[in-house]
Amino acid sequence: MIELKNVTKRYGSTIAVDDISFEVKDGEVVGLLGPNGAGKSTTMNMITGFIEPTSGQILVNGNDILRKPKKVKRQIGYMPEGVPLYYELTPKEFVSYMAELKLVKKKERKEEVEKVLNETGLNEVQNKLIRNLSRGYKQRVSLAGALVGNPDVIILDEPTVGLDPKQITEIRTLIKKLGKKHTIILSSHILSEVSQICEKVVIINKGKIIAVDTPENLEKSTREKNGISVTVEDPKNNMKILKNKIKEIKSIELVKDNKDGTKQYVIISSADVDLRKKLFEILPKEDIVIFELKKTETTLEDAFIKLIDNVKESNEKEEKNLNIKEEKK
Repeated sequence: MIELKNVTKRYGSTIAVDDISFEVKDGEVVGLLGPNGAGKSTTMNMITGFIEPTSGQILVNGNDILRKPKKVKRQIGYMPEGVPLYYELTPKEFVSYMAELKLVKKKERKEEVEKVLNETGLNEVQNKLIRNLSRGYKQRVSLAGALVGNPDVIILDEPTVGLDPKQITEIRTLIKKLGKKHTIILSSHILSEVSQICEKVVIINKGKIIAVDTPENLEKSTREKNGISVTVEDPKNNMKILKNKIKEIKSIELVKDNKDGTKQYVIISSADVDLRKKLFEILPKEDIVIFELKKTETTLEDAFIKLIDNVKESNEKEEKNLNIKEEKK
């Protein structure tokens, strides 16, 4: 388990991380999200022991990172952003070197390196120079370096940045597989990726935590309206009068006029209303033929933007109130 208790990191007068607390349970895959400069990488660097917090406490499996740094670091594998590697080495040499740094026993080292190379799909390229590998394979080499020594915790900072769609899919599949054996903290700008891989999300903005929950709960909690996407054939143009027939409808928007004569609409109602049953009942009575009808989904990206905007609005309101008080003085 990883626990952060009231952790703050200052650089002079700048507060990079501001009194944050959260925990990651054994075997969880947790996504760390936030805009650029939010404090994600600083938080990860503090958990790995690369930088020290100004105040607060970080525990890994009950061990304080400051009091028992060597013991904690043995339990953590870190894949930093930007894939910093020794390009003059081969993957096998690099992973062997990382095994040596992590104090893997000499008699176990060869078997451990072979296991990690196999696990990350590097067998075919293990003797090629890293500089000659594709970006996807370089990511795998960096991940192999994090995995060697079988750490309990794996921290991945932007593991799929710069990859093509096929490589992204491969790395995602690998991370999901690793999540069955390790506790994982993952930082990514690709929110759909976090939604697919992570069981829990921690959202940071300007050094403060603004949400900790599952992707599903965050999506539900920020949903303000329900949307129905419906593709119909409407020869009498009766969709225009549908709002008069169903009072719960807030708006009807034509999205696409298809070449086959059908039209696609988005019908909006409030968050607590599901119009699908009523639409199935009423549209045929109005000579409207339904070709497709489905509920539009709120994504993690929608939830993320909504939460960030809410914080921004709250800060602006607070600042405005302070200015008014100052003017009155």
